[in-house]
Amino acid sequence: MNTKHYEMLIVGAGLSGLTAAAYLSLANYSTLVLEKTPTYGGLVNSFSQDGYVFDAGARAIENSGIIKPMLKELDIEMELLESPISIGVESEITQLNSNESIDHYRQALETLYPDNVADVRKIFRVINKVYKEMDVIYGFENPVFKNFRNDRTYLFKELLPWFGRFLLAVSRMERMNEPIETYLRKLSTNQSLNDIIDQHFFKQTPTFFALGYFYVYLDYLYPKGGTGQFPKKLAQKVLENGGEIQVNTKVMKVHPAKKMVQDSNGQNYTYDKLLWCCDLKSLYQSLDTTGLETSVIKSISEQSEKLFTHRGGDSVFSLFLGVDQPPQEFAKITSGHLFYTPSRQGLGETHLSELKTLLAKGQNASKKEIKAWVETYCNLSTYEISIPSLRDKNLSPEGKTGLIISFLFEYDLVRLVHDAGWYDEFKLLVEENMIKTLDRTLFNGLLEEPKLQFSFSPLSIENQFGNSEGGITGWTLEQPSPVVNKLKKIASSVKTAIPDIFQCGQWAYSPAGIPTAILTGWYAADAICAGRKTEQKKQ
Repeated sequence: MNTKHYEMLIVGAGLSGLTAAAYLSLANYSTLVLEKTPTYGGLVNSFSQDGYVFDAGARAIENSGIIKPMLKELDIEMELLESPISIGVESEITQLNSNESIDHYRQALETLYPDNVADVRKIFRVINKVYKEMDVIYGFENPVFKNFRNDRTYLFKELLPWFGRFLLAVSRMERMNEPIETYLRKLSTNQSLNDIIDQHFFKQTPTFFALGYFYVYLDYLYPKGGTGQFPKKLAQKVLENGGEIQVNTKVMKVHPAKKMVQDSNGQNYTYDKLLWCCDLKSLYQSLDTTGLETSVIKSISEQSEKLFTHRGGDSVFSLFLGVDQPPQEFAKITSGHLFYTPSRQGLGETHLSELKTLLAKGQNASKKEIKAWVETYCNLSTYEISIPSLRDKNLSPEGKTGLIISFLFEYDLVRLVHDAGWYDEFKLLVEENMIKTLDRTLFNGLLEEPKLQFSFSPLSIENQFGNSEGGITGWTLEQPSPVVNKLKKIASSVKTAIPDIFQCGQWAYSPAGIPTAILTGWYAADAICAGRKTEQKKQ
């Protein structure tokens, strides 16, 4: 095949890759995005089945001072709907629509734990403190999407006064880097109370990042038509700018010395700059270091070793249902996006020591033991429940409702079951326990006899998107991060030791979410554009 040349070659059409591609194509780089799956968006996408529209990854999008200004700067029009969050335990359901409503959640916890009122109030004093810091960090439109260098009024009257407060808030944030599990034990000896709060988050999530979600919950938006509209709009902008996007194309080899990559069809592409926007392990697996300087090969080897001794973070099990019940019946119970825990008991050791014991047994773990663990987990875990048609009525057939029900789930358990040969049976077991638990505790018969039912497991995420261990936000927080993990250094997260290769997305910065993925895409594009200007000056 003929070799195709592009100034910018981008691998991965998730939000970070599409963001970078939008800015680079706008800057007149000849740009090609290669995506191994048939769709755009990575973990942010939507699909239709039997008349229902489901969101496969993120259930909503947090603005965080990033989404709206980025769309405005790129001149992308997209209708964003309000996406109120509800949060509940047993029969106590609170809709979070203001800072004051967070206090209603505190009152609900005091009702559930009457012997621990003082502890609840200590926890919420910290939550309110974190909320104020988050309002500084994310309540201001991120200045990278403003032309502040040429707007002196904005620079001196808005940006500089905010920047001082921002640095103080970030410094205080970094001092609250202790895992949420151990931090809460300092505030309460009631493990059930602590569980109810910390089991919303990934294991060992830094305290500030975890408790900051009480701010983020109020900042969620929902693209009309589903979350998949967001990457679709970004992709349209790339194409409008003259960029190209090629799906169903997996990169197999990267030759930095030749500035060339090869795809699974044997097609070669040469580049001036390469931007990697997917799992970093796949980059280092595909590298051919022939022709590189010894010092560069050494740096690559050191980084590769660091990456391969780490693993992807927590994953999720997601159940998709279509039921013959009108959305109005569900609206009596919750908003379109709910975090719900069926029991005030909390997970306790179910997700920790008991799971580790099962995994340690490996193939010696019996079906009976695994089934018993699954039943307990489904009864005690915290669910994220999304009902798209409560935000956009057109996303379910008339008189019917589609639901997406998920919870954090252990990749290693799914892998163990798969290797034991009863993966499909196991998936159905989890699905049925999820339905039974929620129908009994929250939905009072509304989930009986669903007309549509299927699920994605952590293994599905790994197989479809190439995410190590099915990680949905990059690297596990149970080990020291192998990449940049301080907000002040986020601009440097896009650099690699490989000549003319950059990186961005959830694997380049930790802990990551949609806003940081987008931000790293912007920083990568900015660094590449700045490099071109420097090279032009030298010439």
